[in-house]
Amino acid sequence: MRNLCLVLLLALGLAAPCFAHAPKAGEAAPEFTVHTLDGRVLRAADLKGQVVVVHFWATWCTSCRVEMPALERFYRRHHQEGLEIVAVSIEEAADLARVREVATAYSYPAALAADSEVAGFGRIWVLPLTFVIDREGLLRYSEWTGEQRIDDAILEERLTPLLERR
Repeated sequence: MRNLCLVLLLALGLAAPCFAHAPKAGEAAPEFTVHTLDGRVLRAADLKGQVVVVHFWATWCTSCRVEMPALERFYRRHHQEGLEIVAVSIEEAADLARVREVATAYSYPAALAADSEVAGFGRIWVLPLTFVIDREGLLRYSEWTGEQRIDDAILEERLTPLLERR
């Protein structure tokens, strides 16, 4: 019985990262390092002072592909005001060519989660999944899912006030 308890405790200890705490709005944003498809490295610490949108997506995700053009329009209008958007595909390295093909339509950086350190965002349980970090490094929107689709109006409503704060 003791051996069974030890095995269970060990298994739970090893499984703990799979059940990592998903960050909540109002908390400090998780640290992350993203290796973009164009070879840049973006770190959370380097983006402090900007409004950062981390958008998890996949090429096969229809809702993701519907939202990405709205993110692109907003990014083009507001990038110079301190907005950064990072699109993180959850696909495998074997899908890199397809991810690159889709990502070339957008001017904001894209990356593969497999090549990045994004575990602090918790389990990516649904797509699209979007997190918004304010200029102070706090999460303002966490686990913003496809239930409320991202469009031009909602981006203006939620992100413009964050951009206006200096």
